[in-house]
Amino acid sequence: MFHSYEEALNWIHSRLRFGIKPGLTRMEMMMEKLNHPEKQIKTVHIGGTNGKGSTVTYLRNILQQAGLTVGTFTSPYIEQFNERISVNGKPISDEEILSLANKLFPIVEEMDKMEIGGPTEFEIITAMSFYYFAYMNKMDIVIYEVGLGGRFDSTNIISPLLSIITSIGLDHTAILGDTYAQIAFEKAGIIKKKTPIIAAVKQIDAQNVIVKQANEMEAPIYLLDKDFTIDEYYSKPSCESFVLKSPLFRWTDLQITMFGKHQVENASLAVIGAQLLRDMFESINEDSIRKGLFQSKWPGRFEIISKSPFVVVDGAHNEEGVEALVDVLVKRYPEKNINIIFAALSDKKTDKMIAKLDQVATTITFVTFDYPRASPSTLLYEESNHLLKEQNDNWKEAILKQLERLEEENMLLITGSLYFISEVKAFWKNFKK
Repeated sequence: MFHSYEEALNWIHSRLRFGIKPGLTRMEMMMEKLNHPEKQIKTVHIGGTNGKGSTVTYLRNILQQAGLTVGTFTSPYIEQFNERISVNGKPISDEEILSLANKLFPIVEEMDKMEIGGPTEFEIITAMSFYYFAYMNKMDIVIYEVGLGGRFDSTNIISPLLSIITSIGLDHTAILGDTYAQIAFEKAGIIKKKTPIIAAVKQIDAQNVIVKQANEMEAPIYLLDKDFTIDEYYSKPSCESFVLKSPLFRWTDLQITMFGKHQVENASLAVIGAQLLRDMFESINEDSIRKGLFQSKWPGRFEIISKSPFVVVDGAHNEEGVEALVDVLVKRYPEKNINIIFAALSDKKTDKMIAKLDQVATTITFVTFDYPRASPSTLLYEESNHLLKEQNDNWKEAILKQLERLEEENMLLITGSLYFISEVKAFWKNFKK
């Protein structure tokens, strides 16, 4: 038994050594021992490569504006571990984490001695969320974000009201496959029998995989650019505005405050999801959709943490993420000198990411950070062809140096791994004080 939040957290994090173990057997065993909490909750399941977290927050805010109590399960966390299990956007308390850890501990201890093996950190956190939302704090609806892939992800034991697959990119290729079609096959694993699926998958071979799986599961499918389309999209100074059309409706001048065409696409998935949920939750209406979209913010996604000096953090941790980031920079800040600080994980293919950042950077500094899989800054530095590149093993020092040099009209952009962005946000909070 644990007597403090810190003890509980240390135990949960200690399970990291078990790594990633795909498969649902351990989850199913934990669910059985917990009296199947996953069957007691109404859920929405959101998978994909990029945009999962943003789509979660758009849909959550729409549902909240409709007066619903909404649970979310997301990863990774940006500022606080408890964020992973949240109610109406607020992380659960330290005391609740402690209580959940004590509930799971004897089950995990028992499983550690079995042939099946003990659950991983992510499996334990997922099981905690199911128990919490089923038995400790009942929600109207819970939105589950897939951790990795979909087919064998520990969240994939739910029977959701609907599923959403955002965009597909070449990420986690060592586990999920190195083609869009192979990755799409893993993501399509969240499609359930006769359960609506909404998707923003653009690559034709990947799209074909999604459609084939939907047809096999007799799941109604709604595809971006086919069953619903984004029209009249343009950037205003403080928001993005767009029209969303389908054969059944036309929403004009929808507005979001997260920047980029990719965020417009994420928001459109949430709107279609909200439309499909209206039969079950009659309080969802045009007002809740408009307000929910406009009020949505998601930490670490083109987040302006300071206006003077102008500092932005963005968790662009794969090629598609960097592409979306560069698109925002080119469209919104063509006149600014952009000074970039970049860190990544060693299991990511960073050469194309760095090539794209090189194109928009005035200066670029490569750093590392204290994380088991963090890439050495020297390796990142070698992949860059920028004339004004630097390398620094002390990322805090690199930030302070850039801030000293930063002129009023310029920008400091800190980007890369979300784990890195999490550390930067904590540092910035103390730095501001």
